[in-house]
Amino acid sequence: MKSRLMSGVLALGLCVGSMPLSAHHSTTMYNMAAPTTVTGVVKKFDWTNPHAFIHLEVKGEDGKVVTWEIEMMSLNHLKSYGWTRKTVAEGDVISCTGGAAKSGAPAMLSSLIKLADGRMIKS
Repeated sequence: MKSRLMSGVLALGLCVGSMPLSAHHSTTMYNMAAPTTVTGVVKKFDWTNPHAFIHLEVKGEDGKVVTWEIEMMSLNHLKSYGWTRKTVAEGDVISCTGGAAKSGAPAMLSSLIKLADGRMIKS
């Protein structure tokens, strides 16, 4: 009986403990089926875990500048693609392609970036 109770508690703990992990890696808020590309000037580059971010100033069709929040993969993934904390810098003009936020907010989960020197790199 005691062994069965301990097994049940352990199973419940594993289920509850894994729930935030699966939610964290969700991409449902982004429209990954219809990639979008935005081009602009890097305002800030956050080389942080669990995901890196680029804050990109993009000029809209109306001439107004909007800051897009570009979410990227984890640092481990980015390093395997060739990224370092110096790959992009404030003032660089880059293009980011990925799934835009379904909410219409100026945000995306990027999958590919064209760097200022013309190189294409996974993100």
